Amino acid sequence: MGMGIADVISLLGGIALFLYGMAVMGDNLKKVAGSKLELVLYKLSGTPLKGVLLGTGVTAVIQSSSATSVMVEISRHLL
Repeated sequence: MGMGIADVISLLGGIALFLYGMAVMGDNLKKVAGSKLELVLYKLSGTPLKGVLLGTGVTAVIQSSSATSVMVEISRHLL
């Protein structure tokens, strides 16, 4: 009934693969968008409230909190 060691290893492997994919996608998005994305994110999320609203809106539109997380991570590194 409980999780065996194989299940735990599979879970950790899945999380690691997910995080690696997010990092690769973020790096490539930075290469493609560069300073344009930085400027847009800066203008749209200048205050914490604007940032929360932008994140909520983007997540609702694209139905993916993972993609939103990548955008937040990129904006943290660019700003």
